[in-house]
Amino acid sequence: MAYVWNRGDDDVRKVLPRNIAVPYCELSEKLGLPPILSYADCVLANWKKKDPNGPMTYENMDILFSFPGGDCDKGFFLVSLLVEIAASPAIKAIPTVSSAVERQDLKALEKALHDIATSLEKAKEIFKRMRDFVDPDTFFHVLRIYLSGWKCSSKLPEGLLYEGVWDTPKMFSGGSAGQSSIFQSLDVLLGIKHEAGKESPAEFLQEMREYMPPAHRNFLFFLESAPPVREFVISRHNEDLTKAYNECVNGLVSVRKFHLAIVDTYIMKPSKKKPTDGDKSEEPSNVESRGTGGTNPMTFLRSVKDTTEKALLSWP
Repeated sequence: MAYVWNRGDDDVRKVLPRNIAVPYCELSEKLGLPPILSYADCVLANWKKKDPNGPMTYENMDILFSFPGGDCDKGFFLVSLLVEIAASPAIKAIPTVSSAVERQDLKALEKALHDIATSLEKAKEIFKRMRDFVDPDTFFHVLRIYLSGWKCSSKLPEGLLYEGVWDTPKMFSGGSAGQSSIFQSLDVLLGIKHEAGKESPAEFLQEMREYMPPAHRNFLFFLESAPPVREFVISRHNEDLTKAYNECVNGLVSVRKFHLAIVDTYIMKPSKKKPTDGDKSEEPSNVESRGTGGTNPMTFLRSVKDTTEKALLSWP
């Protein structure tokens, strides 16, 4: 990313030389990931503990690689990681949920759903720390450039040529929160189906699976064949169970509402400001307001949030 985007100005590299491209693509193939920086690279695998025996807290952690912009990337990557950690009990609860549905154990299912909702609440609280460590202007004008891909890019409209690997340029999306498997897993588990069709949220989220580690993709595929939780809850006509299901859905809605606020703070508002001399970005505002994954983030997230809200079950 650093080689291609250079200093974040108009001097963009359209060809990745073979001495970088060939080993990079070979390694990416072994890892089962596209040859571009992904969420798995910059968040899930980009951390270490300062004190190996200490806790996994922001104060005791650092990142392994960084980009220009001071500590902006540390704040962005580590808070994103800590959100994943806070939400991880939700993933651990999924086998319990599936087992409870199969055994028709309403109490076990209710407890597991409550555990998922609690973890989402904690994840949102961690997410709020983004504002403590990440400066909006630095993120927008510096870090965001290096996270951007070469799909839907005005500066690389044909994509990037990987010399010695392919004869034609390739288009890949940049790092995106859509590549996090946790929230896609919960959508599948809770039966939340996003708007489908060409260039739709469902299509984008499906595409983002290709940027996840293979084990994460396989887990999502496995979940899609698991017993449908939503249909089971509806069929039971049980008030406590319905409330527990809705608690999970509301937890997702709350996280997604806050994500919209974060995008407004870190992308939409800075994109409307007139760049100063120290700012790197000089692209038109309609391009600037795209997310690093290549979408219009506000349109995408609003649709995802609205679809999640519609999944709420009425009672009685």
